[in-house]
Amino acid sequence: MQDPNIRETHTLVASDMVVGTAVYDPNDNKIGNVERLILEKMSGQVSYAVLSFGGFLGLGEDYYPVPWQMLTYDESVEGFRVNLTKEQMDNAPKYGAGEDYDWSAINDRRISEHYGVPFGRPALA
Repeated sequence: MQDPNIRETHTLVASDMVVGTAVYDPNDNKIGNVERLILEKMSGQVSYAVLSFGGFLGLGEDYYPVPWQMLTYDESVEGFRVNLTKEQMDNAPKYGAGEDYDWSAINDRRISEHYGVPFGRPALA
């Protein structure tokens, strides 16, 4: 019988191991952490990684939904890389701690356009 608590294989990783993982820019600067994964209900595919930037001890942090396909795991830093800098995030869609984010298709399109990735979440009935 397989252990239900397995957390990682060569090609798979449990979500609780992804949350909290550092995110780096192309110059090896840590720019944030993965706070949450957002999955598409019907397909089960990860749509977004919500990244946290800024703040001190969790105060004043902003949260940025970034399309999952923009993150690449890099074993050399034991974290994810994005081809973005902290400066590029200035005008990115975001929300603050304690705020609700509108996960509507309109905002999906806004996120896709900001990051230059195809808009592709299936329409919900």
